Amino acid sequence: MEDKAVVREKMQQLIEMTAGFCDKYLDEEYKELCEKLIRKMARKRSVPFLYGRMEIWAAAVIHAIGSINFLFDPSFEPYASLSDIANYFGTSKSTTTQKSKLIRDMFKMRYWDREFSTTHMMEHNPFSKLAMIDGFIVGIDSLPPELRETIQRDRNQEE
Repeated sequence: MEDKAVVREKMQQLIEMTAGFCDKYLDEEYKELCEKLIRKMARKRSVPFLYGRMEIWAAAVIHAIGSINFLFDPSFEPYASLSDIANYFGTSKSTTTQKSKLIRDMFKMRYWDREFSTTHMMEHNPFSKLAMIDGFIVGIDSLPPELRETIQRDRNQEE
């Protein structure tokens, strides 16, 4: 078991590092999502960021959140490139993306992830208007109102 004081110290350091990047390039929502992810990492039995350079972990956290929220697509706001992340933290692009994949795999992060997607992404989720009923995918709008309400209530409880 890792020393809790060391975990807290490194966690706080990571939060501050990612917050600095978010203040410069991104927004408050990305800052909150990064902090949420870091805190979740800190609760793992084997805390991953206790080993390795903190700059790599900070870059990887931002990259992991950005990857599932189309951060690297210039048509989206906010936008930042992998080069922006790597240059800010002084890390290599390949190491950043490898560590980011490790984080995404660790927490099963995917596009339209309910826990780590931005509000914009969740509002534009193409699957939010679909439901599986008796093995068939149907549009929620085509269902009777009482069934729509049940589906919405179930989805809200999942969050």
